[in-house]
Amino acid sequence: MIHVQTKIKIPFLWGRTVFCKKHWEKLNLIVGPNGSGKTILSQELGEQFLKQGYDVDFLKLDRDASDDDLQILKTNEKIRSKIEDVLSNMFAKSIRFEEKSDGTFVPIVVNKTWNLEYDLKDRECHGLKGILKLLIALYQREDGVLIVDEPELHLHPQFQLFFMNEIRKVTDNTNRIIFLITHSPFFIDLRFPKDLIGVVVCHINRAPTYIEELTHEDYELFRKFLPRFNTYHKQFFFSDNQIFVEGYTDQQIFAKLLPFIDGAKGSAGTGIIDVGGKDELGVFFKVCSLLGTDCRIISDLDSLFQSKLREMVCSDPRCKGWLEKQYERQLPFYQDIFSKKELAHEITLELLIRKLEKMLVQVGNILVEFDVTMILEEDVCAFLEKLQYLSEKHENVDAIDTFKTVILQGIMKIGDELSYFLPLPIAELLPRIKNLSNLIFAAIEAARVYVLPEGCIEHYYTQNNILYMPISGKDRLFHTELEHIASIDASQIRNEYANLISILEKSCLRSISI
Repeated sequence: MIHVQTKIKIPFLWGRTVFCKKHWEKLNLIVGPNGSGKTILSQELGEQFLKQGYDVDFLKLDRDASDDDLQILKTNEKIRSKIEDVLSNMFAKSIRFEEKSDGTFVPIVVNKTWNLEYDLKDRECHGLKGILKLLIALYQREDGVLIVDEPELHLHPQFQLFFMNEIRKVTDNTNRIIFLITHSPFFIDLRFPKDLIGVVVCHINRAPTYIEELTHEDYELFRKFLPRFNTYHKQFFFSDNQIFVEGYTDQQIFAKLLPFIDGAKGSAGTGIIDVGGKDELGVFFKVCSLLGTDCRIISDLDSLFQSKLREMVCSDPRCKGWLEKQYERQLPFYQDIFSKKELAHEITLELLIRKLEKMLVQVGNILVEFDVTMILEEDVCAFLEKLQYLSEKHENVDAIDTFKTVILQGIMKIGDELSYFLPLPIAELLPRIKNLSNLIFAAIEAARVYVLPEGCIEHYYTQNNILYMPISGKDRLFHTELEHIASIDASQIRNEYANLISILEKSCLRSISI
């Protein structure tokens, strides 16, 4: 880690906020959306490193290699040798210099495959010229600071990956400090948790954010996560308006519905990113929280009961702030569901979820004992059969998140019917469970997490009647639904998927009132 105290004011971008950062890595990334001030910030950083004794080079790939660059190639055999190896291996080409009558040198590219020679400046593609300029800047020093603005310009992804690997070699073996201003996920090369210290995220109309240090718990969390962090996931570094969902079916359905939300809700630039599981949602939530990006998450109902996301959301200060503001209004309800001893403690989101779990298990333990053959109502029978199936399948069913989820689904769907079959003290829990669930959903939304109250994405499908979790045959159901969406017009989509579109609209809002 490199310790250089920086302090930057740019009022027309951030108002009165001052950017202060002390800890840097040898490789640093400046990312964010267009218009967020990345280049201006990097120029100011260069000035501050310069004042503290560092040599600083600023490179922008808006022009070809200059005469000074070519002079370095001509006179520095070490750099020329490295670059010739690159050209030979990547393009089957080499480079030589031809002296003109006025004493200047012309770079000549030799195409070994076709035994042809031509002037680099006149005939070569932008990609090769770009990689040549980048490599010259990278290799010409073994110390000092190099700031590169948009290194991806004109570079194919394979060249971006190649240059990123060359940067790693240089930073691993020299005292070189690199800053990359980039919009390309191929340069988000986070191999170790400490690499996150070098990421600065710029935003529209607010100061850049960053991670100054990681706790031991954060380090361990990211150590396990980063190997699964792929190029597709890295979109969120370039926009504050990304929505994370659990799986690819969620991603596809929400992406199809995104164009149908109210245009004023802020969907422009929104992306839907699937992360591969509810625990991964929790990790992305944590990364975004630390980096200061405005993460939005749409999660399945069962994430309330057992997931990394629950852990992260329960510790989020936005949820705490929302509950504190609601305390006086909710106090009569709290007095109804909590004992005096419980009320003596702070009402936290975690406490509310635990109370919900306890109440659900109380109801579930009664319901699994029902004789289904004595009940005529089909919807009640279907619900009880699902609960009893889960009870028979799992030895300690009370601890299973799916069991609690199904109980909550049933209460939300057919709570009024269930109350006729339950003993009065248990029946009286049902409206309390509904109210408590809605309170929890609202508190979680303060942290920009939106729970699907009906269960998971399949419970919102219109072409199949899916009642309870878990879901089988998800892929078949998904393709049927996708084909249906493609076959109907906009008004039908807005009508049939109104609930999902409403959730999308909330998640697309630029800011929320707490």
